[in-house]
Amino acid sequence: MSEPVPPKRFLDVAAAHAGRKLPPVEKWNPDYCGEIPMRIARDGRWFYMGTPIERMPLVKLFSTILRKDAERHVLVTPVERVGIEVEDAPFLAVEMEAMAGEQGETLAFRTNLDDLAVVDAEHPLRFELDETGGLKPYVLVRGGLWARLTRALALELAERIVETPDGRFALWLDGSFVALPEEARAG
Repeated sequence: MSEPVPPKRFLDVAAAHAGRKLPPVEKWNPDYCGEIPMRIARDGRWFYMGTPIERMPLVKLFSTILRKDAERHVLVTPVERVGIEVEDAPFLAVEMEAMAGEQGETLAFRTNLDDLAVVDAEHPLRFELDETGGLKPYVLVRGGLWARLTRALALELAERIVETPDGRFALWLDGSFVALPEEARAG
């Protein structure tokens, strides 16, 4: 009987990604070949023809050739570009860790596919209101591809919300405020 696999930690993921280069999908501009029946569900699972893709190495491979074009999400190679459906965001942020930034504490996120994003100018946080008026936080992973924070991380993030001197609500990260939408209320 095998022992359970311990959850990945930031340092393990960072070590695995050291020196890793992603394909230069932003430089590839092949002809658009239409849509394929692939979908990334709201919960982060990938499907092909309605069937979940269970092989995580295959999902991670697909994620490296994922790009956000102006009109849709696409999988792109040097010779073809195909559209896929993304229900919300292509990634889920599943782990958060506070770390030292240039001007104070900032946050780092690990996605369900082991991408890392440290909140900074290139990897900002954004907030949307859901249909009930609740906040949905996202972090930019790369090239227009966002990760929605899981509910547990959103609640953890909510504990860091402060009121600014002008009466708005925000997060204090790396020496500056990240404002929440005007409609958001601390609660």
